[in-house]
Amino acid sequence: MTVTPESVQTLLASADFGDRLRGVNQLRELDPAAAFGMVEEPISDGNTRVRYAAVSMMDTIGHVDLERSLEILRGCLKDPEYDVQAAAADAIGGLQLTAAIPELIEMYHGTSEWLLQLSIVAALGCMADRRALPLFEAALVSETELIRMTAAQAVGELGDPDGVALLKPLIQEPDQQIRFRVAEAFGKIGGPAAQALLATMANDPDELVAAQAKAFLV
Repeated sequence: MTVTPESVQTLLASADFGDRLRGVNQLRELDPAAAFGMVEEPISDGNTRVRYAAVSMMDTIGHVDLERSLEILRGCLKDPEYDVQAAAADAIGGLQLTAAIPELIEMYHGTSEWLLQLSIVAALGCMADRRALPLFEAALVSETELIRMTAAQAVGELGDPDGVALLKPLIQEPDQQIRFRVAEAFGKIGGPAAQALLATMANDPDELVAAQAKAFLV
């Protein structure tokens, strides 16, 4: 069956949440402008799964109208479900909506949900804005290893020399995956301080970490 805006709208208006969820998935088959014009309805749906699916689409269709996307996603950051909030943060990062950085920073410090914190760190990493550096500093000492690893990667993407001092304690991190990301971050940041720490990490007991550090030595 051919998917059309009319057929999708019928599904989105259904009383059955399964139909509405199917309608959201079929939005992907429409022209982005048409899909964007229809996505706000499921974003305000009463079913969490439908809202999550709709918000998760925003980073692929939101470029149609970035100003309106910013308004929509700011509203989604206030959704009662943290997984929908996390999807909104992901979309903000994907669309490079840097105007929402203050909200993301405030949300990170105001939640204990690690998945939401992870999405915020990843989103801020995508945007590579120096305003996020203090948040990355906090994330680097998170109790959640995945958040620390994502923060290390984000500091590298930012490329700010001030990030070297923040990452230095992590060269002794027990998790070799985090040390690997730290070496990668030092390589991206560059400069004498980063090079000195890479020289130390070139002797890391883990072969992959040591090889990563050596690859960035000049």
